[in-house]
This record gives sequence, structure tokens and C-alpha cells, in this order.
Amino acid sequence: MEHQQSYWYLENVDMTDILCPTKLGTTKDQLEHKSFRKGDYIFLPGEYADKIFFIMEGRVKIGAFSENGKEITKAILGQGEVFGELPLAGEDQRRNFSMAMETTTTCVLSVAQMKNLLREHSTLNIFFMKIMGNRMLEMEKRLESLVFKDSRTRVVEYLKDLCNTRGQRVGYEWVVRKFLTHQEIANLTATSRQTVTTVLNELEGKNIITYNRRRLLVRDLEALTGEIKIM
Repeated sequence: MEHQQSYWYLENVDMTDILCPTKLGTTKDQLEHKSFRKGDYIFLPGEYADKIFFIMEGRVKIGAFSENGKEITKAILGQGEVFGELPLAGEDQRRNFSMAMETTTTCVLSVAQMKNLLREHSTLNIFFMKIMGNRMLEMEKRLESLVFKDSRTRVVEYLKDLCNTRGQRVGYEWVVRKFLTHQEIANLTATSRQTVTTVLNELEGKNIITYNRRRLLVRDLEALTGEIKIM
């Protein structure tokens, strides 16, 4: 069974049902859907924030730019996940960018539509409280990792977390489909592409993992966990 534990995942909330046009009191044509090609920006820092997005198909990268223009990846989201929700907390300007990593279709709701749904569906209120809380915990975890763990450990720990959040267990092995590029992993772990390549090759040499552009196969999750250096 595929694990869906990403902190932005719509755990037990059936958004397909909630976003049904008849439940929104609108017609299908009025329910806005937007498609984006790979590499398209959905929004950029500084833009007016008045929409919330649900991913119906595809993948989206959430990130920011440093003062010198370096990209910082904060999250990579897939089907069934939500982003751009900060307007619900009173933010009227985007702090991050969002970019389609492949052909992506989103359902777009205005803040007013989303607030109506929150009034009608108590489970959504709990869900968005989880989003805010889990985002804070995730940022704290990443900060601690940057301070207390070396770059190799951060990469190995990320691979382990990837199995827990996105992996599918097949016998004694774990498969993560749509594996990220080395640069994307580097952006998520605040390391370099060269470091990521070195770590992946080392783990493959130990027969702990195999990988290609389409998937990551973890042959021994316990051995992978053992590669995490405790400071």
C-alpha cells in the first residue's frame, strides 16, 4: 500500500467529493481548472495571493529565491495535495514560487469559495490546522538538520523519509516512483548536486539502493537507516 504521509497531503479528506460542482453550488464550467506545462510558474513571490490550488494531476515544486538568486526548494507536491493556502491566514502576498514539474492540472478556488467550504466541512478545518502545524514542524526539522547534521547524513535521511512518505512497499523493498533529479534533492537538502550523486553512488555500491530517472528502489530500508550518522 502506498504511504501518503506528506504533511500537505489531504489525508482522510475526499476532495474529489467536496469539490463536486453540485456541492459547490455551481456548474462545471464555473469551477476553475488550470493546466500548466512543465516549467511553468503558477505564481511568483510578491504576487497578489487570492487563490488556493488543489493538484488534480501532476507535480508542483514550492520554493523561494535567495538574495543572490539561488533557488531553495521547500516542498514537492503531487496529486491530491494543496498549496497556496496562506491567504486563509491573512497573507495577501506570495512569499514563495510554485512551478509545475510536469504537465499539471489544478483546481483553483478563491478565498471566498474556500471559506465557504470550511464552514460546510468541519474536516477541512482540521486539515488546514494540520497543514499549518506540520509545516512549522517540518521547517524546524530541516533547520535542526542543517545545524546538527552533515551533508551526507541529510541526503540519506531524505531518502529514508521519501520511502516513508511516498514509497510503496514491495516485499522487503521500497519503490519511490517519479524519483527526483540530483539537483532537486540537493535543493531540498541544502547540499550540492555533486554530493547527492556521490551519496547515491555509494549506497548503490553497497547494494542498499538502485535508481534511475523514473524510480528509486530501496533494497534494504534498515541498512539505509543505518547509514544515518547520529551527531
